[in-house]
Amino acid sequence: MSQTQTTADVDSTVLGPRTCSAISALDEPLPGTAAQVAAWLCLEHTGVWGRDVFAGDAFGPELSARLQAHVDAAGVRLLLIRRAGRVTPAPTRTVLFARSAPDGTWCERFEVTDPQELLALDLTAAATAPGIGRPVTDPVVLVCAHGKRDRCCAVLGRPVAAELTARFGDAVWECSHTGGHRFAPSMILLPTGYTYGRLGAAESVRAVEAAARGEVYRTGLRGRSCWTPAGQVAEIAVRDGVPAGPADLTVTGPDDCPVVRHRDGRSWSVPVGGIDLPPRPASCGADAKPARALVAGAVSPLGG
Repeated sequence: MSQTQTTADVDSTVLGPRTCSAISALDEPLPGTAAQVAAWLCLEHTGVWGRDVFAGDAFGPELSARLQAHVDAAGVRLLLIRRAGRVTPAPTRTVLFARSAPDGTWCERFEVTDPQELLALDLTAAATAPGIGRPVTDPVVLVCAHGKRDRCCAVLGRPVAAELTARFGDAVWECSHTGGHRFAPSMILLPTGYTYGRLGAAESVRAVEAAARGEVYRTGLRGRSCWTPAGQVAEIAVRDGVPAGPADLTVTGPDDCPVVRHRDGRSWSVPVGGIDLPPRPASCGADAKPARALVAGAVSPLGG
């Protein structure tokens, strides 16, 4: 199976051959396409999401602006989450706060009665968990199902979320826009931040099972969110030939030739360059624009 295609290529039969995800699946590599995010704040919201979580549909204009300023100041990405299927609003909302960097990867869970309570929290995501909530030790699964943002996410993401919920229960959430509708279905695993695209339900189950074993599932891997796009490409290139757990590899160096280091002392240089792709829409209904993808060159071991 290629880096550009997986079993989720059935989207061309579900949605038609001209959707953004169907066009992307023809030739666009997945590595290097995860959103660059080091820390996440996920808020349960069963009401309207709107096209953008900060546009005012979910919380009203004033609170939306205050929440956006609060998370932006802390360098945290806010996602809205909800359970798959029909959901009955509850008196409290689940909040997940996670950090995805290898030097301190953690996730905590707590509840709020009102989103305004988030404004009083110190959201600085340090290497040590802040103790705001209860530690979460099993993988948390986020599947983008943000139909107001792009129909591919809703049509392709919701069945995957439902299947994963049947298998893993409360560990699974539908979430708002994660970045990259054209790679739908899109899935993020917390706390590591490993992001996947174009995986059908069966492969998504295998990815979650691997994460629970402390492994990184390779098929459909877009990258680890804490790295730059080039760093994601380099890390995945090393993973193709080197067994490594989620926290075993770190990435440093310039984007044109990142250095990937294993905790056992080994290291590799990975040249990363760009390739031009035919114009395509970034999302359904958008105008086609020139596209460029990152690809890895030969992985070279470094001495010492």
